[in-house]
Amino acid sequence: MLKKIANILFSTRLTAVLFIVYAVAMAVGTFLDQGQSTSPTPYSRNLIYNAVWFEAIMAIFMVNFIGNIFRYRLLRKEKWATLVLHLSFIFILLGAFITRNYGFEGIMSIREGATENTFLSQKTYITTYIDGDYKINGQLQRRVLNHDVDFSPRLENDYKRETNYGDARVALELINFIPGAEEDILPNDDGEYYLKLVEAGSGAPHNHFLKLGEVSSIHNVLYALNKPTEGAINLTYSEEGLTIQSPFEGEYMTMATGFQGRLIKDSIQPLALRSRYIIGNQAIVFPKPVIKGVFDVVPKSKLLKGDEDGVVLKVTANGDSKIVKLLGGQGINNPFKELSVGGLDFAFKYGSKILDLPFDIKLNDFIAERYPGTEKSYSSFESKVTVFDEQEGSFDFHIYMNNILNHKGYKFFQSSFDPDEKGTILSVNHDYWGTWFTYLGYYLLYFGLLAILLSKGARMEVLRNQLDKIKRKKAELTILAFAFFALGVNAQTTHTSDHQMLRPTAQQLDSILLDNITPKEQSDLFGHLVIQDSDGRMKPVNTYASELLRKLSKKDVYNDFSANQVFLSMQESPQLWYNVPIIYLKPKKADTIRQLIGIPKEQKYAALIDFLDKNLNYKLGPFLEEAYSAQVPTAIQKEFKEADQRVSLLFNTLEGDALRLFPIPEDENNKWVSSKEFVRQNLSVGDSLYANFIKTGFLAYLATLQNDKLQNTDFTQSKKLLKAIKKTQQRYGGDTMLSEKKIKTEIKYNKYDIFKRLFSWYMYASSLMFVLLIVQILKDKSKVLNISVSVFKVLLYVCFALHTAGLIARWYISGHAPWSDAYESMIYVAWATMAFGVMLGQKSNLTFASTAFVTAMILMIAHWNWMDPSIGNLQPVLNSYWLMIHVAIIVGSYGPFALGMILGVISLLLMILTNSKNKQKMALNVKELTIINEMALTVGLVMLTIGNFLGGMWANESWGRYWGWDPKETWALISIMIYAFVIHMRLVPGLRNRLIFNIASVLAFGSILMTYFGVNFYLAGLHSYAKDDQEISVTYILASLFVITAISVLAHFKHRKFYTQRKS
Repeated sequence: MLKKIANILFSTRLTAVLFIVYAVAMAVGTFLDQGQSTSPTPYSRNLIYNAVWFEAIMAIFMVNFIGNIFRYRLLRKEKWATLVLHLSFIFILLGAFITRNYGFEGIMSIREGATENTFLSQKTYITTYIDGDYKINGQLQRRVLNHDVDFSPRLENDYKRETNYGDARVALELINFIPGAEEDILPNDDGEYYLKLVEAGSGAPHNHFLKLGEVSSIHNVLYALNKPTEGAINLTYSEEGLTIQSPFEGEYMTMATGFQGRLIKDSIQPLALRSRYIIGNQAIVFPKPVIKGVFDVVPKSKLLKGDEDGVVLKVTANGDSKIVKLLGGQGINNPFKELSVGGLDFAFKYGSKILDLPFDIKLNDFIAERYPGTEKSYSSFESKVTVFDEQEGSFDFHIYMNNILNHKGYKFFQSSFDPDEKGTILSVNHDYWGTWFTYLGYYLLYFGLLAILLSKGARMEVLRNQLDKIKRKKAELTILAFAFFALGVNAQTTHTSDHQMLRPTAQQLDSILLDNITPKEQSDLFGHLVIQDSDGRMKPVNTYASELLRKLSKKDVYNDFSANQVFLSMQESPQLWYNVPIIYLKPKKADTIRQLIGIPKEQKYAALIDFLDKNLNYKLGPFLEEAYSAQVPTAIQKEFKEADQRVSLLFNTLEGDALRLFPIPEDENNKWVSSKEFVRQNLSVGDSLYANFIKTGFLAYLATLQNDKLQNTDFTQSKKLLKAIKKTQQRYGGDTMLSEKKIKTEIKYNKYDIFKRLFSWYMYASSLMFVLLIVQILKDKSKVLNISVSVFKVLLYVCFALHTAGLIARWYISGHAPWSDAYESMIYVAWATMAFGVMLGQKSNLTFASTAFVTAMILMIAHWNWMDPSIGNLQPVLNSYWLMIHVAIIVGSYGPFALGMILGVISLLLMILTNSKNKQKMALNVKELTIINEMALTVGLVMLTIGNFLGGMWANESWGRYWGWDPKETWALISIMIYAFVIHMRLVPGLRNRLIFNIASVLAFGSILMTYFGVNFYLAGLHSYAKDDQEISVTYILASLFVITAISVLAHFKHRKFYTQRKS
């Protein structure tokens, strides 16, 4: 019996089942949080990640790994690489067990100058104190209960606890959970009179209640209700209504009508309800009149952020029961609420628990650094602290993103900061042994995976030897490869509709533009100036103009006018551009907007004037507040937001606000301004001549340029003014000013647009190479064909060299590794795919051509309209060497997986084309491609696994935990499980044939697509910096599955007929 159980627990069948079950469970967990603001939520944690059955899967995994070490005799010298891999996963699972059960984390807030030695737990608790007359040794006893809870509004939350206090039986039971709750006054004739006041302290609303006849202090400002008090803001309630008398000047605005009024010092005025009062440094609103009632915990308005939740508990003691309602939640430490039940005194609190540190931390200074010229775009933030430790002494430390304080097993991470930038919020983690075992597992994993690839006798060496044998056999045979040609031709016909462009209908406007546009040569000189964008990035005007035109119209040119010409024309003739239809609206999806602004449904572009009514009111205005405030916007709300962003971009450009050409000397934030901004904000600089030049310099350039065009001169005068602007940038721009070398490099990068061109070059070269390979197969000894194939192979090598040069140029221009957003990661995946093809190019020309074809497809997707190719600033968390390591490896793994998918499809097509005449040739080619496929998947799995767990190490250095079930990391782990299953199918009886392996390699790629695209489109999580609003069509997914199924069924019949007798 024990042997039978052991055979089951230690079998490869169970390993395969565990891979699939674990992957499916995690996938379900991510989809449970679809539509939520974050993930995981209490809902998915309770049902999946923290469930007992989920932990049981990991326990069985560990037993299976340990058993396989002995069953397959992995302790032998020749099996050392496989042994290291098994040990690595055992240590990782052991570390996870320690972390889940013994590690803890939380949040610590410190104000500048303050010293703290406590922090709030990440978990939420219901804490209960029970006091009475029960004594032990003459001492009154207190019963303390701490129960961690994780309530969800989407669950039937269950919380029942029973205990004793002396001889008294005490029971606690959850009656209701109220998400997004607040304490408010409910009308009750037995209650007291209160006036509610909402105060926006520190940027978040707080409720206060003024009791009739009393005085309250709110942040050292006195408020009195029907109790006249000198120096207080006196509020008087009578039958006639409410009045206000303030010792301070102020103002107010009625939110419903927009009416604004003044609050005159020491005068008695009617109090305007639902109006925003600004009195001193306080912003307050009186939402309701005076109400007679009692306090209760109620759901908060959906318009307000619900940072607290409510719980309703039934308390039973000595046969008596009462209800208590509590406010709290994660990161909240409210005071206890007291209650007497059955002769016992209770105190309850719901929220985070206060945890003590064995040392003190003082915040000396908090520094938030911004990108040049911005107000809220932060490049980094750090906390300068002093640690006071009685045992080990005191020391100073700087905590900033990716630089942690590690002391006595506690790690402190820069998490956030207070809105006034006078306080810091640190993430705290304590998990010494869990991290130690997990990291040991990671290092063994990296070592074992590399050993699998490189060590003698490992699987990769076996595959390489098999591939060499097939090459020797192929030298004696010819093959039929028409399937490759068909695949290439069909793939070229997809998505061409995305690149079709409609011309504007206003031909008279085009005629005016043609007569007045600045010549390209002169506009290109203008494009060499440097501009500071709204995010603080310094870039050539050429880059800004290109991005502007692309964002407005989804085009790189307008009627054959370059981006420089268009942008300069907008500054010369802004009124004209109000009428030019240049704002792109999506077909069908934006039909509601077309109807609203009054243009035909078939019109692809709208003019700025179309969005304004005859009174110059913004037609989209009434719909934007709801669109921007929606937590999960609808499809039409997304279109409203996109259209509004394009309208605002064009409006700001035409108004001159975008032309931030002039640096402010010695500005602490390196701010650059436009002429209009300088005048409007009444800014000043020490040099009066420079101040006058900021005001008039660019206007003078436009006037001189216009005169040069009218006089048909050589633009000498306008060039002089352009050089003067450039000199002021170089003189006053300081460190933010770009070097001439970087300006020219970025302009060349924009000009050649190498990645967009490479798509077609890769496509043409790979398709023609397929054709030549077919002809070459039919004519084995044709020297011309051999040379032609070699020529196209060289051309593809040249394309790869240009691809590499483009990535290097983008890295140089941006100053960071070129894989930090969706577009960059796509061009990097394409590069990684081609790099893998280059490595295998000597083994198989078919594989080399397939790789180039896949690269072309990836670059084509990267240049669909919904991906933004512009270069942006890094978020602070991405400004790390981990970006180069983690992202480069994990995104690079998608290349081999993409290659494995296309090789799987080609192998299936070859099986379909097999007949009695060519079966020997086809069998050799299927075997060759399957071996290369397994090699590609193995390399991809190694890279994905290493990259994913390196990401865990990055997360541990940045956020304080190496794993948090974020959908992106979870789906990467799902992909690891799926591909581990595919690689191990050769060990599972019944799955050991090439047909199933190739089908699995195609289907498994769906997990990569979900990891890369689907998570951003459908799920919530931390990886929002690469998110796009483009949705993947379910119809497209179903159609793809139908095609794969059809190909698989046809291949199955041919495989059963011609391949089953062969050894697989």
